[in-house]
Amino acid sequence: MDLGLSAEQAAVRRLAAEFVDREVRPHAAEWDRRESVDPAIVGLLGDLGFLGLTIPESDGGSGGDHLTYCLVLEELGRGDSAVRGIVSVSLGLVAASIARHGSAEQRAHWLPRLCSGAALGCFALTEPDSGSDAAALATRAVRDGGDWLLTGTKTFITNGTTADVALVFARTGGPGHRGITAFLVPTDSPGLARREIHGKLGLRGQATGELRFDGVRVPDSARLGEEGGGFRLAMATLAKGRMSVAAGCVGIAQGCLDAAVAYAAQRTQFGKPIAGHQLVQQMIAAIAVDTAAARLLVWQVADLLDRGEPYATEASMAKLFASEAAVRAANNAVQIFGGYGYIDEYPVGRYLRDARVTTLYEGTSQIQQLLIGRALTGVSAF
Repeated sequence: MDLGLSAEQAAVRRLAAEFVDREVRPHAAEWDRRESVDPAIVGLLGDLGFLGLTIPESDGGSGGDHLTYCLVLEELGRGDSAVRGIVSVSLGLVAASIARHGSAEQRAHWLPRLCSGAALGCFALTEPDSGSDAAALATRAVRDGGDWLLTGTKTFITNGTTADVALVFARTGGPGHRGITAFLVPTDSPGLARREIHGKLGLRGQATGELRFDGVRVPDSARLGEEGGGFRLAMATLAKGRMSVAAGCVGIAQGCLDAAVAYAAQRTQFGKPIAGHQLVQQMIAAIAVDTAAARLLVWQVADLLDRGEPYATEASMAKLFASEAAVRAANNAVQIFGGYGYIDEYPVGRYLRDARVTTLYEGTSQIQQLLIGRALTGVSAF
């Protein structure tokens, strides 16, 4: 689907597709089995400018609009969601936050490295006892002269064990969202310990970690934004991040569609290709409709962002629909493949496992419904 794409947007999309088919898809099953992507992929993403999309060239980024960013994430999602997650988090959550809220010193220090792939970032918000209720986080930052001392635990952190900088949200005041502040914490800081989380259902190649802060000292110059403004920063960042997740989900759904159509054309049962059976066509049609609808919802968010219009509710709609659509698409694709869909010789089983978590992170499907409901009615249900 190329509705209204500029020549430049279409060219970047082709570049991303060629990269995925050459550097990602051939290795995705192996990375999934060993629970680790090849670290060299980060440098390749940086070389192509994919880690600097939407970041101004003056800050070391590659520029471009948010639709171009979504096109690249869709292709990465089609190849391997573990790779898509590297970009979504390091660029979409961390670098974009620094570009928008960072001081001149913070932008100069971190953005050229993040955009080139010389460094990675992670977004350290979720805690063992604080997921959807992010305002209840317990990690604390206490003043010590001109520094802050951070103590607490973060978990389920994408890029957590590979990142060079963590965007950490910690309590600097009283209870509730007004007492939270954001900090940029180098991951080699004394007192910071990291542990990789293994045994995940999906996104197995993605580095997911637990971060423990034991009196980690950072200067006040590491504070991102104003004191007490961390919760607002996190929520605004996650609203944009939901577009990123949704774009990756479109890629999962498209991958399922491509795989299902190809397999149905060559698999023969009852004397003809299964593509000739009505109920198989019904499942293929359902995948196609879900994919097209999800893509347009994502593009709507990107268009709003690029025009400077409010987009948070539309981002929740896109994330809700695209994540659930990706699960349906993968489930249908596994059904079309039959028993072969249940083994990793084919990608559809991995698509199903990778799609499932997208209904959980960066706001569960239920949280998205409450956000949409609040926007439409003016009444908060949480």
